[in-house]
Amino acid sequence: MWDLWEKNAVKSPYAQLMTYEAEVNNGGHSQYFFNLANCGDLKAEVDAIRPILPALLQDNLQRGYDAFAAQDDICDEDNDELFEECDNIFYENEHLIIAVLKAYASEFLF
Repeated sequence: MWDLWEKNAVKSPYAQLMTYEAEVNNGGHSQYFFNLANCGDLKAEVDAIRPILPALLQDNLQRGYDAFAAQDDICDEDNDELFEECDNIFYENEHLIIAVLKAYASEFLF
């Protein structure tokens, strides 16, 4: 499925969910928020994936997004501890994201 994602062949909101997973695994929530804010529509991305996430991860994503959006400066370091907490919740529950992606993949891969 990652091959399809790289070719922009994964439908929304699953493409956005894969971007979220890849970015957080590559540098945490701070990197995800920073990258999307600089080269995309962060609010639209968050709004797209939040409904397909389990409640715990919805809340986690929203908490991080709210903190990022409230920053005066996109490089503000005041939220580093909060982003680290969001990262830990994500990593502890990443299997839930993988389950969502597997369910989506099973619709067309099997």
